[in-house]
Amino acid sequence: MASNKNAGVFFILVTILFDCIGFGIIIPIMPDLIQELTGASLSKASEYGGVMLTVYSLMMFVCSPILGSLSDKIGRRPVLLISLLGMAIDYFFLSFAHTITLLFIGRIIAGLCGASITTASAYIADVSTPEKRSQNFGLIGAAFGLGFIIGPVIGGIFGEIGTRVPFMVAGGLSLLNFMYGYFILPESLKKENRRAFDWKRANPVGAFLQLKRYPSLIGLLAALLILYIAAQSTQTVWAYYTKEKFEWNKTWVGYSLGFVGLTVAIVQGWLIRLVIPKFGNKKAIMFGLCLYVLGFVLFAFASKGWMMFAFMVPYALAGITGPAMQGIISTKVKPDEQGELQGIMTGFMSLASIIGPTLMSYLFAYFTNAKNHIYFPGAPFMMGALLTCVSIGICYRTLKKHH
Repeated sequence: MASNKNAGVFFILVTILFDCIGFGIIIPIMPDLIQELTGASLSKASEYGGVMLTVYSLMMFVCSPILGSLSDKIGRRPVLLISLLGMAIDYFFLSFAHTITLLFIGRIIAGLCGASITTASAYIADVSTPEKRSQNFGLIGAAFGLGFIIGPVIGGIFGEIGTRVPFMVAGGLSLLNFMYGYFILPESLKKENRRAFDWKRANPVGAFLQLKRYPSLIGLLAALLILYIAAQSTQTVWAYYTKEKFEWNKTWVGYSLGFVGLTVAIVQGWLIRLVIPKFGNKKAIMFGLCLYVLGFVLFAFASKGWMMFAFMVPYALAGITGPAMQGIISTKVKPDEQGELQGIMTGFMSLASIIGPTLMSYLFAYFTNAKNHIYFPGAPFMMGALLTCVSIGICYRTLKKHH
């Protein structure tokens, strides 16, 4: 039984790792690819990129509760495998997209399949004891970090060969991941812990309405949503910001994101296992949020390219926040509702990714437009800092009142 659990956890981490490698591979080449397909300026290309992320996230927002509830009924394994196969097919489709419309269609499909993070998180909750959940969710963060070490570096290197090559590499990795899971992955959800599929609960609105049964979670989830929106300042404009301000090419964008991934992997794979047991989830949350504010402000005012690498350290250390929050939240629901809960949380991530990219890409485009009197490409990062301050206030009040 223990060996099955270990094999399952290892596969989930590999799945998330490969997903992040696949996603990270395409980040360095997106500005050039959008400019290639549209002939637009970098400022305008950032707006296209923001809308594309919004469309991708809208699909995740709609599909995450459905896949989470479906996995509560039929198990985690089949949902994960179908999502992985769909992602592989989509990357190969994107490698042949020759218009901006086809690129948008490909991102819609990717959003549908990318909702598998819901099921992956539920799998981790299934096989983890309550006291180990924060640490195991931290391993998910480490897999994200490691994926963003490898993915952007590979993307930057292969992107120099051609803007379509990284999609082919990402498709191959997803296909390998599907094959590995088909032969290795055990089911984690026991039949006695399954529940009937209910459309009233398996849609974004219905899923969120279920939160009224857990009043102690609403504040933390609201804070998490605001933090996710703030984080979009980095995820949405990083490649455009560094290209605009420091004239980085695809390779350097890839190296920088790889370094972000390295620091995140160290924090979430190792440091979090020391910090949370020693200081507890509540202190970890508040300390991490303060570090996020510091990281955003430093990014906004960086004047040299090397500073972006140095300022990644406090930003990565802030990564203790998410797993600590998830650790508290996941202990408040029953085993047969973990899939639904993770679907709601992934839905929150997706909702943030609908709002965030549009907001952050607009700020970047506005403050880098030659027609405007104020030039401040770091505006999205300052917005991230402001939103995180709001999240700090909500967290402090909620933890003091309910936890």
